[in-house]
Amino acid sequence: MSEQIQVKATGKVAIITGSSRGLGRATALALAAAGTDSIITYHSNQAQADSVVAEIRALGRNAAAIQLDAGNIASFGTFVTEVQDALRREWSREHFDFLVNNAGTFHPAPIGQVTETDFDQLCNIHFKGVLFLTQQLLPVIADGGRVVNLSSGLARFTGPGSAVYASLKGAVEVLTRYMAKELSSRGITVNVVAPGAIETDFGGGLVRDNPQFNKAVAASTALGRAGLPEDIGPMIAALLSDANRWVTAQRIEVSGGMYL
Repeated sequence: MSEQIQVKATGKVAIITGSSRGLGRATALALAAAGTDSIITYHSNQAQADSVVAEIRALGRNAAAIQLDAGNIASFGTFVTEVQDALRREWSREHFDFLVNNAGTFHPAPIGQVTETDFDQLCNIHFKGVLFLTQQLLPVIADGGRVVNLSSGLARFTGPGSAVYASLKGAVEVLTRYMAKELSSRGITVNVVAPGAIETDFGGGLVRDNPQFNKAVAASTALGRAGLPEDIGPMIAALLSDANRWVTAQRIEVSGGMYL
C-alpha cells in the first residue's frame, strides 16, 4: 500500500474553471499539494473531471466537479446554485476562498478572416464570461479572498492569427485592475497571470504536438524550452498563498522569458 501524502491543510476552497485538463488541472493539483480543496469545472468531459477529483483526493484533499460552459452567461445562475450546494454538502460552509478564471479556447485567424461567430465565442469565454461569472460569485466568495484571472503572453507580443484572442486578454488585464480596486473594500485581491506557450492540447495541441513549432518556441524563450502545465499551476498556487497576501492588481507573466 502506498503511503498517503501528508499535506498542510489551509482550510481553503478554490473554484478553478476549465480544470479537468491542462493549466486548470495543474493548478488544482498544486493547490491540493498546498492543502487547498477545489471545485473544478468541466465543459463536456465528466470522466476527465472525475479523474482530477480522484487525483486531488489521493493527495489528501477534497474536491467536487461541476459542469460549466464558461461562454454561456445565462447558465451562470444555475452554476452558482450548484456551487452553493457543493459547499454545503462537501464542506459544510457557505463561502469559498479563491476563484481562478482559467477556462479558455482558441480560434486562430488573421484579422481579414475573423468571423463574427468566432469573435463572439472568444469574447463570451475570455472576457464577458470572466466578468459576469466573477460578478455572480461575489456573494459566495469570502471576504479576504483571492481572484486570479488568466491572460497570455500574447497580450505583450504578437503571434500569427491571435489578434482577437490577445485583445480580449488585454481587456482582462485592464478588468483585473478595476476588480482589484472595487473589491479591495472586502479585502479581496485580484491579479492576472499571463502564461507563455505551454505544452497542452490548447489550440489543437500546437505547442505540444508540432515539433517545428515547439522548437521555434524554445528558440524564442530565454530559458530554452516551451512551458509545461507544471510551470504554471504551482505559480498560481504560490500567488494564492498567504505569503502573497499583499500582491494585488498585478500582471505576472510566466513565460520563461519569451521574446525578451
